Amino acid sequence: QVQLVESGGGLVQPGGSLRLSCAPSGGVFSFNAMGWYRQAPGKDRELVARFPTSGNTNYADSVKGRFTISRENAKNTVYLHLQMDSLKAEDTAVYYCNTWVALEAYWGQGTQVTVSS
Repeated sequence: QVQLVESGGGLVQPGGSLRLSCAPSGGVFSFNAMGWYRQAPGKDRELVARFPTSGNTNYADSVKGRFTISRENAKNTVYLHLQMDSLKAEDTAVYYCNTWVALEAYWGQGTQVTVSS
């Protein structure tokens, strides 16, 4: 069983920055697909950025050039980060960490990001 714990959300002014982190409980490695999704009120959950099983990273068009996804190798696991710069009001959402292990999807509980003046 994989558990994902997100951290780093909060309230920030437009143009500001935040860094989200995702800490798996274990059993997640660099070959596992991992990514960040978000869900704004009244909208469907959408991809923000991800590392696929193979190939290049994927970014939503709305965050390209502003957000950067990265991985940090640790003992027996991989941490996932999302650096968010030049934040806009439309980035306000609950952000979820996701990974796939043995053909099963796992999600974190989500962390709220609010961009407002």
